[in-house]
Amino acid sequence: MGGRLPGVVVLTLTGVIVSLGALAGEPLAAPVLGFIGWLTAIGFSRPPYAQLRMAGGAGLRAAVVMCACVLAGVVTGALMRGLASSFRLWIVNVRDQGGRAPGFGAGLRGRRQFAGVLLAAGLPLLTMALVALRADLSLADDLLIYLVVVVVIAVVGGFWPAVLAAVMASLLLNWYFTRPLHTFTIAEPQNLLALLLFVTVAVTVSSVVHLAARRAVLAARSNQDAAALLALAQTVLGGADTPLSVLDHLTSTWGGRAELVEQVRDQWVAMAVSGQAPDGATTTRVPVRPGLALLVCGQSPPVTPRLLDGFAAQAGAALDRDRLRTQAAQAEALAEGNRMRTALLAAVSHDLRTPLASIKASVSTLRQTDVQWAPADEAALLATIEDGADRLDALIGNLLDMSRLTTGSLHPFLRPTSIDEVAPVALHGLGTAASLQMVVPDGLPLVRTDPGLLERVLANLFANALGHSPPGRPPVMRAHLAAGTVVLDVEDHGPGLPGHLKSRIFEPFERLDERGTGTGVGLGLAVAKGFLDAMGGSITVLDTPGGGLTMRVALPAAATSPASPAVADPGPGFWSSTTKRRSCGRCGSTSPPANTR
Repeated sequence: MGGRLPGVVVLTLTGVIVSLGALAGEPLAAPVLGFIGWLTAIGFSRPPYAQLRMAGGAGLRAAVVMCACVLAGVVTGALMRGLASSFRLWIVNVRDQGGRAPGFGAGLRGRRQFAGVLLAAGLPLLTMALVALRADLSLADDLLIYLVVVVVIAVVGGFWPAVLAAVMASLLLNWYFTRPLHTFTIAEPQNLLALLLFVTVAVTVSSVVHLAARRAVLAARSNQDAAALLALAQTVLGGADTPLSVLDHLTSTWGGRAELVEQVRDQWVAMAVSGQAPDGATTTRVPVRPGLALLVCGQSPPVTPRLLDGFAAQAGAALDRDRLRTQAAQAEALAEGNRMRTALLAAVSHDLRTPLASIKASVSTLRQTDVQWAPADEAALLATIEDGADRLDALIGNLLDMSRLTTGSLHPFLRPTSIDEVAPVALHGLGTAASLQMVVPDGLPLVRTDPGLLERVLANLFANALGHSPPGRPPVMRAHLAAGTVVLDVEDHGPGLPGHLKSRIFEPFERLDERGTGTGVGLGLAVAKGFLDAMGGSITVLDTPGGGLTMRVALPAAATSPASPAVADPGPGFWSSTTKRRSCGRCGSTSPPANTR
Protein backbone atom coordinates (compact mmCIF):
# COMPACT_ATOMS: atom_id res chain seq x y z
CA MET A 1 0.00 0.00 0.00
CA GLY A 2 3.06 2.23 0.37
CA GLY A 3 1.50 4.64 2.84
CA ARG A 4 -1.22 5.79 0.48
CA LEU A 5 -3.99 4.73 2.91
CA PRO A 6 -4.18 6.36 6.34
CA GLY A 7 -4.62 4.24 9.46
CA VAL A 8 -8.32 5.14 9.86
CA VAL A 9 -9.13 3.85 6.39
CA VAL A 10 -7.20 0.65 7.06
CA LEU A 11 -9.07 0.19 10.34
CA THR A 12 -12.40 0.87 8.61
CA LEU A 13 -11.78 -1.58 5.78
CA THR A 14 -10.57 -4.23 8.22
CA GLY A 15 -13.70 -3.72 10.37
CA VAL A 16 -15.98 -4.11 7.34
CA ILE A 17 -14.26 -7.36 6.31
CA VAL A 18 -14.43 -8.74 9.86
CA SER A 19 -18.12 -7.79 10.14
CA LEU A 20 -18.99 -9.53 6.88
CA GLY A 21 -17.04 -12.64 7.90
CA ALA A 22 -18.78 -12.79 11.29
CA LEU A 23 -22.12 -12.27 9.57
CA ALA A 24 -21.73 -15.11 7.08
CA GLY A 25 -19.63 -17.57 9.10
CA GLU A 26 -20.08 -19.57 12.25
CA PRO A 27 -20.31 -17.55 15.49
CA LEU A 28 -17.31 -19.33 17.05
CA ALA A 29 -15.11 -18.43 14.06
CA ALA A 30 -15.81 -14.70 14.46
CA PRO A 31 -13.30 -14.09 17.31
CA VAL A 32 -10.52 -15.59 15.20
CA LEU A 33 -11.38 -13.26 12.32
CA GLY A 34 -11.51 -10.34 14.76
CA PHE A 35 -8.02 -11.16 16.06
CA ILE A 36 -6.65 -11.31 12.49
CA GLY A 37 -8.33 -7.98 11.72
CA TRP A 38 -6.81 -6.44 14.84
CA LEU A 39 -3.32 -7.57 13.81
CA THR A 40 -3.87 -6.11 10.34
CA ALA A 41 -5.09 -2.77 11.70
CA ILE A 42 -2.18 -2.25 14.11
CA GLY A 43 0.38 -3.49 11.57
CA PHE A 44 -0.68 -1.09 8.80
CA SER A 45 -1.87 1.89 10.83
CA ARG A 46 1.34 3.94 10.27
CA PRO A 47 4.94 3.57 9.11
CA PRO A 48 7.11 1.69 9.70
CA TYR A 49 4.73 -1.08 8.72
CA ALA A 50 4.73 -4.66 9.96
CA GLN A 51 5.77 -3.61 13.47
CA LEU A 52 2.98 -4.78 15.77
CA ARG A 53 2.50 -1.95 18.22
CA MET A 54 -0.02 -3.63 20.52
CA ALA A 55 0.18 -1.01 23.26
CA GLY A 56 -0.85 2.58 22.88
CA GLY A 57 -3.91 4.36 21.61
CA ALA A 58 -3.90 2.83 18.13
CA GLY A 59 -3.86 -0.76 19.47
CA LEU A 60 -6.62 -0.07 21.98
CA ARG A 61 -8.74 1.72 19.41
CA ALA A 62 -8.33 -1.15 16.93
CA ALA A 63 -9.26 -3.70 19.62
CA VAL A 64 -12.46 -1.81 20.48
CA VAL A 65 -13.42 -1.47 16.81
CA MET A 66 -12.76 -5.17 16.08
CA CYS A 67 -14.81 -6.27 19.11
CA ALA A 68 -17.69 -4.07 17.98
CA CYS A 69 -17.49 -5.42 14.44
CA VAL A 70 -17.41 -9.03 15.65
CA LEU A 71 -20.39 -8.44 17.94
CA ALA A 72 -22.35 -6.62 15.24
CA GLY A 73 -21.66 -9.34 12.69
CA VAL A 74 -22.64 -12.17 15.03
CA VAL A 75 -25.86 -10.45 16.17
CA THR A 76 -26.85 -9.49 12.65
CA GLY A 77 -26.21 -13.02 11.39
CA ALA A 78 -28.29 -14.51 14.19
CA LEU A 79 -31.16 -12.12 13.43
CA MET A 80 -31.04 -12.93 9.72
CA ARG A 81 -31.02 -16.68 10.39
CA GLY A 82 -33.93 -16.29 12.80
CA LEU A 83 -35.84 -14.27 10.22
CA ALA A 84 -35.15 -16.89 7.57
CA SER A 85 -36.38 -19.66 9.86
CA SER A 86 -39.68 -17.79 10.38
CA PHE A 87 -40.59 -18.52 6.76
CA ARG A 88 -41.08 -22.21 7.77
CA LEU A 89 -38.95 -23.76 5.11
CA TRP A 90 -39.23 -27.48 5.73
CA ILE A 91 -35.62 -28.26 6.53
CA VAL A 92 -34.87 -31.19 8.80
CA ASN A 93 -33.25 -30.03 12.03
CA VAL A 94 -31.14 -32.94 13.25
CA ARG A 95 -30.39 -32.89 16.98
CA ASP A 96 -27.92 -34.80 19.01
CA GLN A 97 -28.62 -37.15 21.89
CA GLY A 98 -28.86 -34.34 24.39
CA GLY A 99 -31.71 -32.68 22.56
CA ARG A 100 -29.71 -29.59 21.46
CA ALA A 101 -28.57 -28.62 18.02
CA PRO A 102 -25.00 -29.78 17.45
CA GLY A 103 -22.52 -26.98 17.98
CA PHE A 104 -19.64 -25.92 15.84
CA GLY A 105 -17.31 -28.24 17.70
CA ALA A 106 -19.51 -31.25 17.08
CA GLY A 107 -19.13 -33.47 14.06
CA LEU A 108 -15.76 -35.17 14.51
CA ARG A 109 -14.92 -37.53 17.32
CA GLY A 110 -12.19 -36.97 19.90
CA ARG A 111 -9.81 -39.43 18.28
CA ARG A 112 -9.74 -37.47 15.04
CA GLN A 113 -9.30 -34.17 16.87
CA PHE A 114 -6.38 -35.65 18.82
CA ALA A 115 -4.86 -36.86 15.55
CA GLY A 116 -5.18 -33.33 14.15
CA VAL A 117 -3.36 -31.90 17.17
CA LEU A 118 -0.56 -34.43 16.68
CA LEU A 119 -0.25 -33.39 13.04
CA ALA A 120 -0.09 -29.74 14.09
CA ALA A 121 2.65 -30.63 16.54
CA GLY A 122 4.64 -31.95 13.57
CA LEU A 123 4.84 -28.52 11.92
CA PRO A 124 8.34 -27.83 13.34
CA LEU A 125 9.61 -30.87 11.45
CA LEU A 126 8.16 -29.44 8.24
CA THR A 127 9.81 -26.12 9.06
CA MET A 128 13.21 -27.79 9.42
CA ALA A 129 12.81 -29.33 5.98
CA LEU A 130 11.77 -26.01 4.43
CA VAL A 131 14.67 -24.17 6.09
CA ALA A 132 17.02 -26.63 4.47
CA LEU A 133 15.45 -25.77 1.11
CA ARG A 134 15.22 -22.01 1.75
CA ALA A 135 17.54 -21.17 -1.14
CA ASP A 136 15.28 -22.96 -3.62
CA LEU A 137 11.87 -21.80 -2.33
CA SER A 138 10.23 -18.41 -2.14
CA LEU A 139 7.93 -17.14 0.57
CA ALA A 140 4.93 -17.83 -1.68
CA ASP A 141 6.01 -21.46 -1.99
CA ASP A 142 6.33 -21.77 1.78
CA LEU A 143 2.89 -20.23 2.28
CA LEU A 144 1.27 -22.69 -0.13
CA ILE A 145 3.00 -25.69 1.49
CA TYR A 146 1.86 -24.64 4.95
CA LEU A 147 -1.66 -23.99 3.60
CA VAL A 148 -1.85 -27.53 2.22
CA VAL A 149 -0.77 -28.93 5.60
CA VAL A 150 -3.38 -26.82 7.42
CA VAL A 151 -6.11 -28.09 5.07
CA VAL A 152 -5.01 -31.69 5.70
CA ILE A 153 -5.16 -31.08 9.44
CA ALA A 154 -8.67 -29.61 9.01
CA VAL A 155 -9.79 -32.74 7.15
CA VAL A 156 -8.33 -35.03 9.81
CA GLY A 157 -8.98 -33.17 13.07
CA GLY A 158 -11.58 -30.53 12.37
CA PHE A 159 -11.75 -26.79 12.91
CA TRP A 160 -9.88 -26.10 16.16
CA PRO A 161 -6.78 -28.21 15.36
CA ALA A 162 -6.67 -26.43 11.98
CA VAL A 163 -6.84 -23.00 13.69
CA LEU A 164 -4.01 -24.05 15.98
CA ALA A 165 -2.02 -25.21 12.96
CA ALA A 166 -2.71 -21.93 11.09
CA VAL A 167 -1.48 -19.81 14.03
CA MET A 168 1.62 -22.00 14.49
CA ALA A 169 2.32 -21.90 10.75
CA SER A 170 2.03 -18.08 10.64
CA LEU A 171 4.44 -17.75 13.57
CA LEU A 172 6.92 -20.19 12.03
CA LEU A 173 6.74 -18.39 8.68
CA ASN A 174 7.33 -15.05 10.40
CA TRP A 175 10.30 -16.34 12.41
CA TYR A 176 12.09 -18.41 9.77
CA PHE A 177 11.07 -17.06 6.33
CA THR A 178 10.29 -13.29 6.54
CA ARG A 179 13.04 -10.72 6.89
CA PRO A 180 14.48 -9.89 9.29
CA LEU A 181 14.85 -13.57 10.19
CA HIS A 182 14.47 -14.93 13.70
CA THR A 183 12.34 -11.97 14.82
CA PHE A 184 8.61 -11.30 14.73
CA THR A 185 9.24 -7.96 13.03
CA ILE A 186 8.29 -7.83 9.35
CA ALA A 187 10.33 -5.48 7.22
CA GLU A 188 8.11 -5.44 4.16
CA PRO A 189 4.34 -4.73 4.35
CA GLN A 190 3.68 -7.21 1.53
CA ASN A 191 5.00 -10.03 3.71
CA LEU A 192 2.72 -9.01 6.59
CA LEU A 193 -0.25 -8.90 4.25
CA ALA A 194 0.71 -12.31 2.88
CA LEU A 195 0.85 -13.79 6.38
CA LEU A 196 -2.48 -12.28 7.38
CA LEU A 197 -4.10 -13.50 4.18
CA PHE A 198 -2.57 -16.92 4.83
CA VAL A 199 -4.15 -17.11 8.29
CA THR A 200 -7.48 -15.85 6.94
CA VAL A 201 -7.56 -18.36 4.09
CA ALA A 202 -6.43 -21.18 6.39
CA VAL A 203 -9.14 -20.43 8.95
CA THR A 204 -11.80 -20.05 6.24
CA VAL A 205 -10.86 -23.28 4.47
CA SER A 206 -10.70 -25.10 7.80
CA SER A 207 -14.17 -23.84 8.66
CA VAL A 208 -15.58 -25.04 5.33
CA VAL A 209 -13.89 -28.44 5.61
CA HIS A 210 -15.08 -28.84 9.18
CA LEU A 211 -18.65 -27.92 8.24
CA ALA A 212 -18.58 -30.49 5.44
CA ALA A 213 -17.29 -33.17 7.81
CA ARG A 214 -19.89 -32.28 10.44
CA ARG A 215 -22.71 -32.38 7.92
CA ALA A 216 -21.44 -35.73 6.65
CA VAL A 217 -21.62 -37.10 10.19
CA LEU A 218 -25.10 -35.66 10.65
CA ALA A 219 -26.17 -37.08 7.30
CA ALA A 220 -24.91 -40.52 8.31
CA ARG A 221 -26.83 -40.22 11.59
CA SER A 222 -29.95 -39.18 9.69
CA ASN A 223 -29.53 -42.18 7.39
CA GLN A 224 -29.32 -44.47 10.41
CA ASP A 225 -32.48 -42.93 11.86
CA ALA A 226 -34.27 -43.26 8.52
CA ALA A 227 -33.18 -46.90 8.24
CA ALA A 228 -34.45 -47.57 11.77
CA LEU A 229 -37.79 -45.92 11.00
CA LEU A 230 -38.02 -47.91 7.75
CA ALA A 231 -37.39 -51.16 9.64
CA LEU A 232 -40.05 -50.14 12.15
CA ALA A 233 -42.53 -49.40 9.36
CA GLN A 234 -41.78 -52.78 7.75
CA THR A 235 -42.36 -54.46 11.11
CA VAL A 236 -45.74 -52.76 11.51
CA LEU A 237 -46.79 -53.37 7.90
CA GLY A 238 -45.62 -56.98 8.14
CA GLY A 239 -48.37 -57.78 10.62
CA ALA A 240 -46.64 -57.07 13.96
CA ASP A 241 -49.02 -54.19 14.58
CA THR A 242 -49.16 -54.19 18.37
CA PRO A 243 -47.56 -51.89 20.97
CA LEU A 244 -45.47 -54.78 22.28
CA SER A 245 -44.08 -55.48 18.80
CA VAL A 246 -43.02 -51.85 18.42
CA LEU A 247 -41.30 -51.86 21.81
CA ASP A 248 -39.65 -55.23 21.05
CA HIS A 249 -38.20 -53.74 17.87
CA LEU A 250 -36.80 -50.81 19.87
CA THR A 251 -35.21 -52.94 22.59
CA SER A 252 -33.89 -55.60 20.20
CA THR A 253 -32.07 -52.93 18.19
CA TRP A 254 -30.80 -50.60 20.92
CA GLY A 255 -31.21 -52.70 24.05
CA GLY A 256 -32.45 -51.32 27.34
CA ARG A 257 -36.05 -51.16 28.47
CA ALA A 258 -39.11 -49.55 26.89
CA GLU A 259 -42.52 -49.11 28.47
CA LEU A 260 -45.72 -47.60 27.10
CA VAL A 261 -47.79 -46.15 29.95
CA GLU A 262 -51.26 -44.63 29.95
CA GLN A 263 -52.92 -42.51 32.60
CA VAL A 264 -56.05 -44.14 33.94
CA ARG A 265 -57.73 -41.81 36.41
CA ASP A 266 -54.86 -40.78 38.72
CA GLN A 267 -52.51 -43.70 38.02
CA TRP A 268 -50.14 -44.56 35.19
CA VAL A 269 -50.75 -48.09 33.93
CA ALA A 270 -48.31 -50.03 31.74
CA MET A 271 -49.86 -50.97 28.39
CA ALA A 272 -46.77 -52.78 27.05
CA VAL A 273 -43.29 -53.49 28.46
CA SER A 274 -40.21 -54.85 26.69
CA GLY A 275 -36.58 -55.43 27.66
CA GLN A 276 -34.51 -54.91 30.77
CA ALA A 277 -32.47 -51.87 31.82
CA PRO A 278 -29.26 -51.90 33.89
CA ASP A 279 -29.36 -50.56 37.43
CA GLY A 280 -29.08 -46.81 37.69
CA ALA A 281 -30.07 -46.14 34.07
CA THR A 282 -31.63 -42.74 33.42
CA THR A 283 -35.23 -42.86 32.21
CA THR A 284 -36.30 -40.67 29.31
CA ARG A 285 -39.97 -39.77 29.02
CA VAL A 286 -41.36 -39.19 25.52
CA PRO A 287 -44.95 -37.87 25.48
CA VAL A 288 -47.19 -39.35 22.82
CA ARG A 289 -50.34 -37.40 23.63
CA PRO A 290 -52.04 -36.25 26.81
CA GLY A 291 -52.35 -39.30 29.06
CA LEU A 292 -49.97 -41.51 27.04
CA ALA A 293 -46.16 -41.60 27.18
CA LEU A 294 -43.19 -43.78 26.25
CA LEU A 295 -40.52 -44.45 28.91
CA VAL A 296 -37.10 -45.63 27.71
CA CYS A 297 -33.83 -46.24 29.55
CA GLY A 298 -30.56 -48.11 29.14
CA GLN A 299 -30.27 -47.83 25.34
CA SER A 300 -26.75 -48.12 23.93
CA PRO A 301 -25.96 -46.09 21.95
CA PRO A 302 -28.54 -43.50 23.04
CA VAL A 303 -31.46 -43.08 20.66
CA THR A 304 -31.92 -39.66 19.11
CA PRO A 305 -35.01 -37.68 20.20
CA ARG A 306 -36.39 -37.66 16.66
CA LEU A 307 -36.21 -41.45 16.49
CA LEU A 308 -37.80 -41.76 19.93
CA ASP A 309 -40.62 -39.53 18.76
CA GLY A 310 -41.14 -41.89 15.81
CA PHE A 311 -41.25 -44.97 18.05
CA ALA A 312 -43.60 -43.23 20.48
CA ALA A 313 -45.97 -42.24 17.68
CA GLN A 314 -45.96 -45.77 16.23
CA ALA A 315 -46.55 -47.33 19.65
CA GLY A 316 -49.49 -45.00 20.30
CA ALA A 317 -50.96 -45.68 16.86
CA ALA A 318 -50.52 -49.45 17.35
CA LEU A 319 -52.33 -49.20 20.70
CA ASP A 320 -55.22 -47.38 19.03
CA ARG A 321 -55.40 -49.92 16.20
CA ASP A 322 -55.29 -52.80 18.67
CA ARG A 323 -58.22 -51.33 20.55
CA LEU A 324 -60.10 -50.75 17.31
CA ARG A 325 -59.57 -54.40 16.35
CA THR A 326 -60.89 -55.48 19.74
CA GLN A 327 -63.93 -53.24 19.36
CA ALA A 328 -64.50 -54.53 15.83
CA ALA A 329 -64.33 -58.14 17.04
CA GLN A 330 -66.78 -57.35 19.83
CA ALA A 331 -69.10 -55.64 17.37
CA GLU A 332 -68.87 -58.62 15.03
CA ALA A 333 -69.66 -60.98 17.91
CA LEU A 334 -72.65 -58.83 18.84
CA ALA A 335 -73.80 -58.79 15.22
CA GLU A 336 -73.46 -62.57 15.02
CA GLY A 337 -75.41 -62.91 18.24
CA ASN A 338 -78.14 -60.67 16.87
CA ARG A 339 -78.27 -62.71 13.68
CA MET A 340 -78.61 -65.94 15.63
CA ARG A 341 -81.27 -64.44 17.86
CA THR A 342 -83.18 -63.29 14.80
CA ALA A 343 -82.92 -66.75 13.24
CA LEU A 344 -83.91 -68.33 16.54
CA LEU A 345 -87.01 -66.16 16.72
CA ALA A 346 -87.87 -67.17 13.17
CA ALA A 347 -87.41 -70.82 14.11
CA VAL A 348 -89.55 -70.45 17.19
CA SER A 349 -92.24 -68.63 15.25
CA HIS A 350 -92.47 -71.24 12.49
CA ASP A 351 -90.56 -74.49 12.95
CA LEU A 352 -91.46 -74.88 16.60
CA ARG A 353 -95.05 -73.76 16.27
CA THR A 354 -95.76 -76.23 13.47
CA PRO A 355 -95.27 -79.41 15.56
CA LEU A 356 -96.95 -77.71 18.53
CA ALA A 357 -99.96 -76.99 16.34
CA SER A 358 -100.16 -80.62 15.15
CA ILE A 359 -99.84 -81.91 18.73
CA LYS A 360 -102.49 -79.48 19.94
CA ALA A 361 -104.87 -80.44 17.13
CA SER A 362 -104.39 -84.19 17.71
CA VAL A 363 -104.90 -83.89 21.47
CA SER A 364 -107.99 -81.73 21.04
CA THR A 365 -109.41 -84.26 18.60
CA LEU A 366 -108.84 -87.17 20.96
CA ARG A 367 -110.51 -85.31 23.84
CA GLN A 368 -113.76 -84.79 21.96
CA THR A 369 -116.47 -86.69 23.86
CA ASP A 370 -119.15 -86.49 21.20
CA VAL A 371 -117.15 -88.49 18.65
CA GLN A 372 -116.35 -92.18 18.89
CA TRP A 373 -112.94 -92.73 17.25
CA ALA A 374 -111.97 -96.02 15.72
CA PRO A 375 -108.78 -97.67 17.06
CA ALA A 376 -107.00 -96.98 13.77
CA ASP A 377 -107.87 -93.26 13.97
CA GLU A 378 -106.69 -93.03 17.57
CA ALA A 379 -103.44 -94.73 16.62
CA ALA A 380 -102.93 -92.28 13.77
CA LEU A 381 -103.55 -89.29 16.05
CA LEU A 382 -101.21 -90.68 18.69
CA ALA A 383 -98.54 -91.24 16.01
CA THR A 384 -98.97 -87.62 14.95
CA ILE A 385 -98.49 -86.51 18.55
CA GLU A 386 -95.40 -88.67 18.91
CA ASP A 387 -93.94 -87.45 15.64
CA GLY A 388 -94.49 -83.81 16.64
CA ALA A 389 -92.93 -84.44 20.06
CA ASP A 390 -89.89 -86.04 18.41
CA ARG A 391 -89.53 -83.09 16.09
CA LEU A 392 -89.73 -80.69 19.04
CA ASP A 393 -87.19 -82.76 20.95
CA ALA A 394 -84.74 -82.74 18.03
CA LEU A 395 -85.17 -79.01 17.34
CA ILE A 396 -84.75 -78.00 20.97
CA GLY A 397 -81.78 -80.35 21.35
CA ASN A 398 -80.01 -78.76 18.38
CA LEU A 399 -80.77 -75.28 19.67
CA LEU A 400 -79.32 -76.16 23.07
CA ASP A 401 -76.26 -77.76 21.49
CA MET A 402 -75.70 -74.70 19.33
CA SER A 403 -75.96 -72.43 22.36
CA ARG A 404 -73.31 -74.48 24.16
CA LEU A 405 -71.02 -74.26 21.14
CA THR A 406 -71.39 -70.51 20.82
CA THR A 407 -70.81 -69.90 24.53
CA GLY A 408 -67.79 -72.23 24.74
CA SER A 409 -69.28 -74.40 27.49
CA LEU A 410 -68.82 -77.70 25.62
CA HIS A 411 -66.30 -80.04 27.27
CA PRO A 412 -66.09 -83.41 25.49
CA PHE A 413 -64.98 -86.52 27.39
CA LEU A 414 -62.76 -88.42 24.95
CA ARG A 415 -62.33 -92.19 25.22
CA PRO A 416 -61.84 -95.14 22.86
CA THR A 417 -65.15 -95.85 21.13
CA SER A 418 -66.31 -98.38 18.52
CA ILE A 419 -68.00 -97.07 15.38
CA ASP A 420 -70.16 -100.18 14.90
CA GLU A 421 -71.67 -99.58 18.35
CA VAL A 422 -72.46 -95.86 18.05
CA ALA A 423 -73.71 -95.78 14.46
CA PRO A 424 -76.66 -98.23 14.95
CA VAL A 425 -77.81 -96.29 18.02
CA ALA A 426 -77.74 -93.05 16.06
CA LEU A 427 -79.79 -94.61 13.25
CA HIS A 428 -82.25 -96.20 15.67
CA GLY A 429 -83.01 -92.83 17.16
CA LEU A 430 -84.33 -91.60 13.83
CA GLY A 431 -87.27 -94.04 13.85
CA THR A 432 -88.10 -97.49 12.58
CA ALA A 433 -88.67 -96.23 9.03
CA ALA A 434 -85.08 -95.03 8.65
CA SER A 435 -83.17 -97.14 6.16
CA LEU A 436 -79.41 -96.71 5.77
CA GLN A 437 -76.67 -99.15 4.75
CA MET A 438 -73.57 -99.39 6.97
CA VAL A 439 -70.31 -100.75 5.62
CA VAL A 440 -67.91 -101.16 8.55
CA PRO A 441 -64.94 -103.53 7.92
CA ASP A 442 -63.82 -106.03 10.54
CA GLY A 443 -60.86 -104.94 12.60
CA LEU A 444 -61.59 -101.22 12.26
CA PRO A 445 -59.76 -99.59 15.17
CA LEU A 446 -61.49 -97.65 17.89
CA VAL A 447 -61.72 -93.92 17.63
CA ARG A 448 -60.84 -91.46 20.38
CA THR A 449 -64.03 -89.48 20.76
CA ASP A 450 -66.96 -88.66 23.02
CA PRO A 451 -69.53 -91.40 22.22
CA GLY A 452 -72.51 -89.23 23.10
CA LEU A 453 -71.36 -86.36 20.89
CA LEU A 454 -70.45 -88.76 18.08
CA GLU A 455 -73.96 -90.24 18.24
CA ARG A 456 -75.42 -86.75 17.82
CA VAL A 457 -73.08 -86.09 14.89
CA LEU A 458 -73.99 -89.31 13.10
CA ALA A 459 -77.70 -88.85 13.83
CA ASN A 460 -77.63 -85.39 12.22
CA LEU A 461 -75.66 -86.66 9.22
CA PHE A 462 -77.97 -89.69 8.81
CA ALA A 463 -81.08 -87.50 9.02
CA ASN A 464 -79.61 -85.09 6.47
CA ALA A 465 -78.75 -87.94 4.07
CA LEU A 466 -82.18 -89.61 4.51
CA GLY A 467 -83.94 -86.36 3.82
CA HIS A 468 -82.10 -85.84 0.54
CA SER A 469 -82.08 -89.40 -0.83
CA PRO A 470 -84.72 -90.44 -3.40
CA PRO A 471 -86.97 -93.45 -2.74
CA GLY A 472 -85.31 -96.76 -3.51
CA ARG A 473 -81.77 -95.46 -3.13
CA PRO A 474 -80.98 -95.33 0.60
CA PRO A 475 -77.85 -93.53 1.82
CA VAL A 476 -74.71 -95.43 2.75
CA MET A 477 -72.17 -95.02 5.55
CA ARG A 478 -68.70 -96.41 4.67
CA ALA A 479 -65.88 -96.61 7.21
CA HIS A 480 -62.18 -97.21 6.52
CA LEU A 481 -58.76 -96.47 8.01
CA ALA A 482 -56.40 -94.01 6.32
CA ALA A 483 -53.01 -92.98 7.80
CA GLY A 484 -54.01 -93.44 11.43
CA THR A 485 -57.37 -91.75 10.95
CA VAL A 486 -60.77 -93.41 10.82
CA VAL A 487 -62.79 -91.98 7.93
CA LEU A 488 -66.61 -92.17 7.79
CA ASP A 489 -68.30 -91.32 4.47
CA VAL A 490 -72.06 -90.70 4.68
CA GLU A 491 -73.25 -90.76 1.05
CA ASP A 492 -76.63 -89.75 -0.30
CA HIS A 493 -77.89 -89.91 -3.89
CA GLY A 494 -79.91 -86.72 -3.92
CA PRO A 495 -79.62 -83.63 -6.13
CA GLY A 496 -76.24 -82.63 -4.65
CA LEU A 497 -75.10 -79.09 -4.01
CA PRO A 498 -73.42 -76.48 -6.26
CA GLY A 499 -69.79 -75.77 -5.49
CA HIS A 500 -70.33 -72.14 -4.44
CA LEU A 501 -72.78 -73.24 -1.71
CA LYS A 502 -70.59 -75.90 -0.11
CA SER A 503 -68.74 -73.35 2.01
CA ARG A 504 -72.04 -72.22 3.58
CA ILE A 505 -73.49 -75.62 4.38
CA PHE A 506 -72.09 -75.67 7.94
CA GLU A 507 -73.30 -72.20 8.89
CA PRO A 508 -76.06 -72.04 11.51
CA PHE A 509 -79.65 -71.61 10.27
CA GLU A 510 -78.66 -72.27 6.65
CA ARG A 511 -81.27 -74.15 4.61
CA LEU A 512 -79.77 -73.90 1.17
CA ASP A 513 -82.60 -73.57 -1.36
CA GLU A 514 -84.72 -75.76 0.91
CA ARG A 515 -83.22 -78.85 -0.74
CA GLY A 516 -84.64 -82.19 0.38
CA THR A 517 -87.59 -82.88 2.62
CA GLY A 518 -86.12 -81.85 5.99
CA THR A 519 -88.16 -79.78 8.39
CA GLY A 520 -85.41 -78.50 10.74
CA VAL A 521 -84.12 -74.99 11.30
CA GLY A 522 -80.74 -75.51 9.61
CA LEU A 523 -78.71 -76.40 12.69
CA GLY A 524 -77.97 -80.10 12.19
CA LEU A 525 -74.79 -79.77 10.14
CA ALA A 526 -73.58 -76.74 12.12
CA VAL A 527 -73.91 -78.73 15.36
CA ALA A 528 -72.15 -81.72 13.77
CA LYS A 529 -69.18 -79.59 12.70
CA GLY A 530 -68.99 -77.88 16.10
CA PHE A 531 -68.96 -81.21 17.93
CA LEU A 532 -66.31 -82.66 15.61
CA ASP A 533 -64.07 -79.61 16.01
CA ALA A 534 -64.39 -79.91 19.79
CA MET A 535 -63.41 -83.60 19.64
CA GLY A 536 -60.40 -83.04 17.36
CA GLY A 537 -62.10 -84.36 14.23
CA SER A 538 -63.09 -82.76 10.95
CA ILE A 539 -65.83 -82.85 8.35
CA THR A 540 -65.69 -82.01 4.66
CA VAL A 541 -68.20 -81.96 1.81
CA LEU A 542 -67.60 -84.05 -1.32
CA ASP A 543 -69.61 -84.98 -4.40
CA THR A 544 -70.97 -88.53 -4.51
CA PRO A 545 -70.00 -90.39 -7.72
CA GLY A 546 -73.13 -90.65 -9.84
CA GLY A 547 -74.83 -87.70 -8.10
CA GLY A 548 -75.45 -86.64 -4.56
CA LEU A 549 -73.46 -85.38 -1.60
CA THR A 550 -70.95 -87.12 0.68
CA MET A 551 -70.16 -85.94 4.20
CA ARG A 552 -66.67 -87.16 5.12
CA VAL A 553 -65.90 -87.36 8.85
CA ALA A 554 -62.30 -87.91 10.02
CA LEU A 555 -61.59 -88.99 13.61
CA PRO A 556 -58.25 -89.91 15.21
CA ALA A 557 -57.80 -93.61 15.86
CA ALA A 558 -57.37 -94.65 19.49
CA ALA A 559 -54.07 -96.08 20.67
CA THR A 560 -55.69 -99.13 22.32
CA SER A 561 -56.74 -102.26 20.49
CA PRO A 562 -60.42 -103.06 19.82
CA ALA A 563 -60.27 -106.10 22.13
CA SER A 564 -59.50 -104.14 25.26
CA PRO A 565 -60.79 -100.58 25.11
CA ALA A 566 -59.52 -98.50 28.03
CA VAL A 567 -62.40 -96.40 29.26
CA ALA A 568 -61.29 -93.71 31.67
CA ASP A 569 -63.34 -92.57 34.61
CA PRO A 570 -64.12 -88.87 34.31
CA GLY A 571 -64.07 -88.55 38.09
CA PRO A 572 -66.46 -86.88 40.48
CA GLY A 573 -67.91 -83.51 39.57
CA PHE A 574 -67.35 -83.95 35.82
CA TRP A 575 -70.03 -82.45 33.64
CA SER A 576 -70.51 -84.39 30.43
CA SER A 577 -71.13 -82.50 27.24
CA THR A 578 -74.00 -84.81 26.33
CA THR A 579 -77.63 -84.24 27.18
CA LYS A 580 -78.85 -86.60 29.90
CA ARG A 581 -82.03 -87.95 28.47
CA ARG A 582 -81.83 -91.55 27.28
CA SER A 583 -78.77 -93.69 27.98
CA CYS A 584 -77.41 -96.32 25.62
CA GLY A 585 -76.16 -99.45 27.33
CA ARG A 586 -73.95 -100.39 24.37
CA CYS A 587 -71.86 -97.22 24.03
CA GLY A 588 -72.51 -95.26 27.21
CA SER A 589 -74.19 -92.39 25.37
CA THR A 590 -76.65 -90.19 27.19
CA SER A 591 -77.60 -88.15 24.14
CA PRO A 592 -81.18 -88.06 22.86
CA PRO A 593 -81.95 -89.27 19.38
CA ALA A 594 -81.36 -86.44 16.98
CA ASN A 595 -83.10 -85.38 13.83
CA THR A 596 -82.35 -82.57 11.44
CA ARG A 597 -84.73 -80.45 9.49
